[in-house]
Amino acid sequence: RPSSDLSHLADLPIKWFRGQVYQPDVVQEAARDVHYIFHLAALYRETSADPNEYYRVHVESTQALAHAASECPNLRRFVHLSTVGVHGHIDNPPANEDYPYHPGDDYQKSKLKAELWIREYAAQRNLPLSVIRPAAIYGPGDRRLLKVFKMASLRFTPILGYGKCLYHLVHVEDLVDMLIEAALNDAAIGQVFIAGADKPVSLVEMMEVVSEVLNKPLRVIRVPAWPFFLVADICELVCKPLGWNPFIYRRRVAFFTKDRSFDTSKLRRLLGYKQKHSNSDGLKQTARWYIEHGWLA
Repeated sequence: RPSSDLSHLADLPIKWFRGQVYQPDVVQEAARDVHYIFHLAALYRETSADPNEYYRVHVESTQALAHAASECPNLRRFVHLSTVGVHGHIDNPPANEDYPYHPGDDYQKSKLKAELWIREYAAQRNLPLSVIRPAAIYGPGDRRLLKVFKMASLRFTPILGYGKCLYHLVHVEDLVDMLIEAALNDAAIGQVFIAGADKPVSLVEMMEVVSEVLNKPLRVIRVPAWPFFLVADICELVCKPLGWNPFIYRRRVAFFTKDRSFDTSKLRRLLGYKQKHSNSDGLKQTARWYIEHGWLA
């Protein structure tokens, strides 16, 4: 986009096309005569975002790219990045690729619409499509789990609710390898894969790894979640009409009360993929990176 900071990529031989990913003319020009398309663009849960923008970024961009791809005579693969969020809450974990859809917010709903559309379009047009639904992406440079890491550094760490709070991770380097494998392996054509580590990790286990890197004891205090759900509902009710970002919201509270566990065996079974980073090693690497860059102490 015109506002994008490309300074960290300045030394790479990349041809840039500036515009929005849902602008057909920009997409058409960028996709001309390519061999591979990786559709990774997303609007990730901006609390103040217009719901229509989710649709444009996820659905309209997918449609624009698919139409452009269908005109590429030498296209070898279209890799579409979806999300495990299309399944919503998992009542009976672990969930595999055939688990029912139950998206819970505008982000997940628009991602599901985009995925279902591109799968139908690919079947009709014989487009060589592979779909990847990643679990929670993490690794050096990402801030997604930074708040969890900071919680582990506290003298006392509060955790809402009394469940396991299972969380399924995928290290960014493993995800990139999975995307490339989906692009190069013919067994991936027409398939959907949940991309994640071989097993989930509980919130407490995550924090234990971080506290080990920090060389600090982990002291967990369990507190009831329902008062925080109430505060979150009130906060969202007041803040959203005013265009403010709520300081607490229901989805963030729900993070502590749900188990997100997936069966990731299909990707290894069908494509022979082997992950590089275990949960423990990846979390330690990320924690050390945070410390080195002053994000965590």
